[in-house]
Amino acid sequence: MSATAISPLDRLYAAGLAWARPGAGSLAARISAPKCAVIDLWPSKRANSPPPFAKSWNSRMLPLAVGARIWDWRPAPWPADRMTRFAWFAIPMFCAAAFGAQPTQLDAGYGQMYNLQFAEAHKTFEEWQRQHPDDPMGFVSDGAAYLFSEFERLHILESEFFTHDQHFITDNKLTPDPVVKRQFDAALDKTLQLAARTPKNDNAMFAALLAGGLRSDYTALIDKRYMMSFKEMKASRQQAERLLAINPQYSDAWLAVGVENYMLSIKPLFVRWFLRMAGGETDRLEGIAKLKITAEKGRYLAPFARLLLAVVALRDHDASRARELLAPLAQQYPHNQLYRQELARINSGNATQ
Repeated sequence: MSATAISPLDRLYAAGLAWARPGAGSLAARISAPKCAVIDLWPSKRANSPPPFAKSWNSRMLPLAVGARIWDWRPAPWPADRMTRFAWFAIPMFCAAAFGAQPTQLDAGYGQMYNLQFAEAHKTFEEWQRQHPDDPMGFVSDGAAYLFSEFERLHILESEFFTHDQHFITDNKLTPDPVVKRQFDAALDKTLQLAARTPKNDNAMFAALLAGGLRSDYTALIDKRYMMSFKEMKASRQQAERLLAINPQYSDAWLAVGVENYMLSIKPLFVRWFLRMAGGETDRLEGIAKLKITAEKGRYLAPFARLLLAVVALRDHDASRARELLAPLAQQYPHNQLYRQELARINSGNATQ
C-alpha cells in the first residue's frame, strides 16, 4: 500500500532544510538515565574550563553542563552472550532506580524496544496492560514499539536520512505495513480514550502528549504529510507545556518542546515565518537546551533525545560530538545495529556526505 502523495503545501513545508522529524515528542519512547549511560552532554577537558559553545549559552542553560565525563569513561569488556542478554534487560531497571523511581515492566519494555526486541517489548507492554488496564502508558508504549518497528524496517532513523534534505522534498514513497498501521492506530486510540478519563493526571497527560508525538512522527516520516504532522506536533508541545506547568520535573515532556523548536528552526526563513504565524516555535538554542534536559534526566525518552542530539552534531559537522553520544548507546543496546552503523559511518568520514 503506497503512502499518500505529497501535496504542494507539504512540498512548501518540506522545502529547504526540511529535517522532517516534526513529532511533538517526536517521541517514540525511550528509557535510561544519563548517569547510567555515563555521558556528559557538554564535556570539557579541564574541570574549570567552560563547556563548548559557552558564548551562546544563557543562564538557564548553564546548569545543564553536568554529569560524568565521557573522556574518563572506559567501556567494559564485552560480556559473554548470556550476560549480554541480562544486561540489555537489566540496564533500564537500574537506570529507573537511579532517579528514585521503582523500575517497572514499562522500563523493561522500553529497554527491549531500544534493543530492537520488538516481539518481546510487545509482550511486556501487553502484560502491563493486563495488570493495569486503566493505565494509558501501557497502550501508548505498545504504540511506540509498533512505530519503531516500522522505523527499523524502513531504515528511517539512520543519520543519512536526517542529514540529507532530499529525503524530504522528493516523491520517494515509503510502503508502510497496513497491519502494523492498524495496530499502531488502535494503541493510540485506546491511549487517548483512557487518558480522557483523568485529564488532569500527570501520567494521563504525558501518555496523551506522547501519543500525539508518535502519530506526528508517523505522519511526517512515513506518510510524508508534513502540515498534518506540524499540527499534531504543535498540539503535543502545547500539552507538554501544560504538564510542565504543573510538574516541571517531568523531564521526558521537555522533548516535545525541544523537538518542535529545533526541527522548525533549521528550515529556511520564509518557512519559519509561515510556521510561526501558524503558532509554531522555532528557537534553535531553546530546542537544543530542552533536548539536553530529556537526554540527561528523562526516564523513557532519554536515549531518543541523545540520538537526536547526535544528529544535531552531525548536521553541525561535529562528528566527534556525535561519536561521544552514540558510543555509550551502542554498548548499552548491543542488539541495535543502528548505533554501530552510525559510528562506523562517522569513523569512515561518510556521516554527512
